[in-house]
Amino acid sequence: QVQLVESGGGLVQAGGSLRLSCAASGSIFVLDAMRWYRQGPGNLRELVAGITRGSSTNYADSVKGRFTISRDNSKNTVYLQMNSLKPEDTAVYYCNAVLSTAGYWGQGTQVTVSS
Repeated sequence: QVQLVESGGGLVQAGGSLRLSCAASGSIFVLDAMRWYRQGPGNLRELVAGITRGSSTNYADSVKGRFTISRDNSKNTVYLQMNSLKPEDTAVYYCNAVLSTAGYWGQGTQVTVSS
């Protein structure tokens, strides 16, 4: 069982930055991948960024060049640095962990970008 706790959300003006954190209850080194998803008002949940155990990363086209996912195995934490935020980035951001065939979710953290 993996428990995930997100933090770092908030209200920011367009063009600003936020850094989200996802702290895992155990060692993230054993996890196959960790990902950030988001769900905006009236939208389906979408993949924002992912990072594998080998630190390979992938991003949604809409955030490439603006968001950076990283991991700190010593702190069992994954981060999402979000720069040049836009109003359309407004959403609840969820952390997801994959271990073999199981997936785990955090409770989400709200990000609101004002224009």
